Amino acid sequence: MASTTVRTDDSLLSKADRQIFRVESTLNLMAGLVVFTLMILAVAQIVGRKVFNLPIPGFIDWVEQFMVVFAFLGVAYCQRLGGHIRMDILIGRVRGRPLWLAEVVGVLLMMIAVGALVYGSYLHFERALTIGDSTIDIALPTWPAKLMVPVALGLLWLRLLVQLIGYGRAFINGEEIPIAVPMIEDAAAVAKREAEEAMGLSLDELEGRGKDPDGGDKDRGHGHDPI
Repeated sequence: MASTTVRTDDSLLSKADRQIFRVESTLNLMAGLVVFTLMILAVAQIVGRKVFNLPIPGFIDWVEQFMVVFAFLGVAYCQRLGGHIRMDILIGRVRGRPLWLAEVVGVLLMMIAVGALVYGSYLHFERALTIGDSTIDIALPTWPAKLMVPVALGLLWLRLLVQLIGYGRAFINGEEIPIAVPMIEDAAAVAKREAEEAMGLSLDELEGRGKDPDGGDKDRGHGHDPI
């Protein structure tokens, strides 16, 4: 995933971005917990089957339902961080208003596609709930897992709406860095930030530690003849 930063301020758009991000973070945490639970379940299945000859009833059914949860709950969170794969060979060469216009067009197309997916996935959920659809082995109801899809995609649509407004405002006002959208960092910025996070200091402070008050280098000897 590309390293990104998201500019925030006291505007209504930024506040909406942060509120939605809290929901996205919660759902992403839930997805992580589901993955962890699925790992434990898989270990129990293997040990139970191989050691005690007691496999977990409906293991495949549980896995199928869990997969829907962790596959979709983190999709809006990933969009907010700019983590989805994208091709920016062309738009990576433009700056300013042309770039923001290209982002507006791209986000609009995604909103149309996601809106269609929300509608279609909701129809699948409604159909499963109406007919009482269930899994083959232990007859788990499938509508809870199918409900997760339109919910997660609906949150993604809201995230795209926030980003559309952010890019649109940047295009109209000629902003250098939009609000509430992920800005991909270059390799130098990523390396600098990771170094600062690892050392707990800024690079300027680290460079200052290598200098003495008189402007000399602390790593070198003072007044000692070489042996």
